[in-house]
Amino acid sequence: MSILPKKNELGFYEIRLESIGGLGANLAGKMLAEAGVLGLGLNGSNFSSYGSEKKGSPVKSFVRFCEPDTEIRVHSPIEEPHVVGVFHEALYKMVDVVSGLRPDGILLVNSTRDFDDIKKDLHLMHGTLAIVDALSIAVEEKTKVNTAMLGALYRIIDFLDPEAMKKVIRKTFEKKYPHLVEPNIRTFERGYNDVQFKTYAPAEGAQGKEFKRPMPLLGYETQEIGGVITAQANSILKDLSGSRQGFLPQFNQQECINCAACDTACPDYCFVWEEGEDKRGRKQMFLKGIDYQYCKGCLKCVEACPTTALSELREMIGYAEENQVKHNYPYVTGGIS
Repeated sequence: MSILPKKNELGFYEIRLESIGGLGANLAGKMLAEAGVLGLGLNGSNFSSYGSEKKGSPVKSFVRFCEPDTEIRVHSPIEEPHVVGVFHEALYKMVDVVSGLRPDGILLVNSTRDFDDIKKDLHLMHGTLAIVDALSIAVEEKTKVNTAMLGALYRIIDFLDPEAMKKVIRKTFEKKYPHLVEPNIRTFERGYNDVQFKTYAPAEGAQGKEFKRPMPLLGYETQEIGGVITAQANSILKDLSGSRQGFLPQFNQQECINCAACDTACPDYCFVWEEGEDKRGRKQMFLKGIDYQYCKGCLKCVEACPTTALSELREMIGYAEENQVKHNYPYVTGGIS
């Protein structure tokens, strides 16, 4: 008798993990596949897809399970998963994380928000939505988000054995990082116990979320002569807020001495300055605030600040939008001809 609750036409149960670099989705996929293969005797495969290995860039990790008598001869990315795990909820700004999810599929999101808000933002029509505050668990246990997400995944994928994953966690950390074994076990257990569910029943004949493969806007037939950058300063149109890993710098203007140490350390030109006069009437540049559109949450500015003007803050929904000080780019907005 099969222990897999569902299978696609090829006999696979498929899981796709959506994340950004630095949250450990690649390792989570490896550990998940290893626990299913060694712990349950299933056939399984895992691989990841990402660009440059750096924090903040989109990452996908794929896991396939099937019965022991079924061979895995497919190594293409998973387009119609049964389960999607979203390690960073703001990722939907850059990636269609629910693309291809089946109508009865399960979506797990690392978030503190309520179900209906997430459903609206991700354009989820039906299926089971699961939420776990993996970031808070990881911060409190001094571990990473991936272990808490694994715990939640083991709760929603009920054929998996949690004890098998605990063995994999011990095997993964005990040689190089023995001091991290117990914190990661606790993180896994808290993710398993804290996850919450809500099911949106699909209507009769409902279709899954259609998978759309992202295609480049310019190719060998459509690229203009001279290169691919078609607009000057096109990077200023990008929103890097989806790259933050849960923290951002908080600015306290009363404590700022306008030394520009933060601006020197910032890799993305996030700080907004304005010209003014000091108490003696001398011209000086004063820090006005932070344009969070370009802030990736690296917190290098907090480390560089010699005062308490900049501090680390756990990102809250709406905080960046309410406290953002926008840059003025007149050439882009049409203010200068």
